[in-house]
Amino acid sequence: MEIYKHEKSRAWFDRAAKVIPSGVYGHLGPAEGNFIPVSQWPLLGSRAQGAYFWDVDGNRYLDYMCAYGPNILGYNDPDVDAAAAEQAKIGNCFTSPSYKMVELAELMVDTVASADWAFFAKNGNDVTTAAIMCARAHTHKKKIIFVDGFYHGVAPWTQKVDYPGVIPEDVANNLYVPWNNIQALEEMIAANDGEIAAFISTPYMHGNYLDNVLPADGYWNKVRELCTKHGIVLIVDDVRAGFRLSTAGSDAYYGFEADLITFCKAIANGWNVSCLCGKEFIRDSMSALSYTGSYWMSAVPFAAGIANITKMRQLNLPAILREKAVKVCDTFRSAAANNGFKLVISGEPALFYLRVANDDSLFLHQEWVAACVSRGLFITSHHNHFLNYAVADEDIAFTGEVADEAFKVVAKNHPEVFDGGCA
Repeated sequence: MEIYKHEKSRAWFDRAAKVIPSGVYGHLGPAEGNFIPVSQWPLLGSRAQGAYFWDVDGNRYLDYMCAYGPNILGYNDPDVDAAAAEQAKIGNCFTSPSYKMVELAELMVDTVASADWAFFAKNGNDVTTAAIMCARAHTHKKKIIFVDGFYHGVAPWTQKVDYPGVIPEDVANNLYVPWNNIQALEEMIAANDGEIAAFISTPYMHGNYLDNVLPADGYWNKVRELCTKHGIVLIVDDVRAGFRLSTAGSDAYYGFEADLITFCKAIANGWNVSCLCGKEFIRDSMSALSYTGSYWMSAVPFAAGIANITKMRQLNLPAILREKAVKVCDTFRSAAANNGFKLVISGEPALFYLRVANDDSLFLHQEWVAACVSRGLFITSHHNHFLNYAVADEDIAFTGEVADEAFKVVAKNHPEVFDGGCA
């Protein structure tokens, strides 16, 4: 199997590093992305189609990161892109918001079970921040309860005091409890009685660098009960999982209703729009916020979102993604077992998390991931993955071929761990 080379990618990155801090920043770049070794990873891309993207060297990758979530129907879905192109002919950003904003809001309210209204922005961080501001405006309280291992964006309130640029005042009102621990939540509420504005969490624990954990039986119903009893706004961050578990929202999937719920990645199949949905009782508090952005009312992403959500609903897409994802996960398991590896797969199937567990570190796992990537299977070593509608049976077969060869490479490189392919 061909091992990819990345000469052009490296040259483009060297150019980027001269004019962009870090060259490629965030988890898409080598500084934060665990691209180990960097020589086996593409750093800049050139195009995408369906379930694949191509780097600047022309290497093709079956992409299980889906642009870290936005690709849900397949890159360049013809129906979504046609709607976007038609709207672009009419107008995108102009002084008065397009009526497409209203149509998308109506569709979100009709689709998301807990939504009585919708508010649009551009990034997940925009709407999680809006949710926190709304909760504080509604309750006139400061403190926010987070679940340990959380990620809700990159605003200062989402970070830790020892992070660069974050000061103690930014996180002074943050409280932290373990996931799935109702007793700890009850104790935290009691210790801060009358001071808590909101509880915010993803629908299940899909943090980085650790196995993902689903909610325990009855967990969310008990959280809902506690928040209602104590006047705490319940916020679900559905930026990552939204529409992959249920088009009605992940709160509906797990059998409860959030007060506020945030969406972004999968709304418009890659067109840039995010959304905060909420219950009627908190509408006026949202209306009171002074909160907007230069491009938040651009019409093209609204048109794309309408087409995307309509198509997802028609397909009953979450059921299809789950079916495909189960096949993908079984394929990974088989490749691992055939080569004596212990591969842990956790989380919901459509957002599966992988971990090679033959040692206590991530080193074997990172080596296997790099071997997959350098052979055309794009996965990552520290983040959940994503399924999209364009993944076909032949793609799943290719997944197995690459994963199997990559496991063999790692086993050969580590005779101290493996003996003849057996752990």
